[in-house]
Amino acid sequence: MKGDGKKMAGARKAPTRAATGGSAATPKPRCGLCGKTAKLVRTDCCAQWICDDEDKYVLFSYARNSCHRNHRRFTLCGYHSAESHSGHWKECPACREAFETEIYVYYGTNEYNFGKLEDPPAYEPTRCSKCATVIVLSEGGYSMQGKEYWCERCSGAEMGRLLGGGGRRGGREGSRS
Repeated sequence: MKGDGKKMAGARKAPTRAATGGSAATPKPRCGLCGKTAKLVRTDCCAQWICDDEDKYVLFSYARNSCHRNHRRFTLCGYHSAESHSGHWKECPACREAFETEIYVYYGTNEYNFGKLEDPPAYEPTRCSKCATVIVLSEGGYSMQGKEYWCERCSGAEMGRLLGGGGRRGGREGSRS
């Protein structure tokens, strides 16, 4: 076979450094959450590359469009750093005690993390104290009174009752269009 002039199917010679310009290219840093390569900064908490995009967030919009803000606000890593706790956030008892278990698990396992809790604690779903509807604390749409959670529907009815509107939403009393 050797020297017969035939090439083996699929066989390729690996490129040499000379063929690639003489040096291996250093990969450009990427945001660890979205993969973008422009306008990056390292996080204060864990020194990971992340988009420097907090300027995109519109105050009180509750938007989740900023990688940097999402990591800082919605992870145990960001919280641990902001509160100046010692050690690693995954073993921090102060972080564990700071949140309802449902929120603790969300903050430790959501898509805004670079590393996640390996064995998050189990928890019962949070339910509305009035109607027993399941409330997902990480999604909002509820209110609290003392240690009671109320779903959006029950919160609206209670606010209407407290404000004398009987749970009615929108419009003005006696107005006609």
